[in-house]
Amino acid sequence: MQKRLTKSRSNVVLTGTLAGIAEYFGIDPTIVRVIYVFLSFGLLGSPVLLYILMALLMPSGTGTRPTDYGRTQSYKGHNYKKRETKKAEKIDEDDWSDF
Repeated sequence: MQKRLTKSRSNVVLTGTLAGIAEYFGIDPTIVRVIYVFLSFGLLGSPVLLYILMALLMPSGTGTRPTDYGRTQSYKGHNYKKRETKKAEKIDEDDWSDF
């Protein structure tokens, strides 16, 4: 199977471009992000233009995007499970025994 350079779908901060590069080379995405920040300061912002260009040209990864709850959802958003809300307990406001 041929490895392709695509945006990451599981480790997205802005667009998944830097995480996609890290997945392609098999390294931690944090390392790539730190190197990118240092290059941005050192090369006076020219990596920002390169990032925008890569974000526009790199293809997106395939599959579904993970949600905050560990489930996956489709982009249509129809796979959400509605959670029941908790009911508040009624308290006696005249009870000052805690003070």
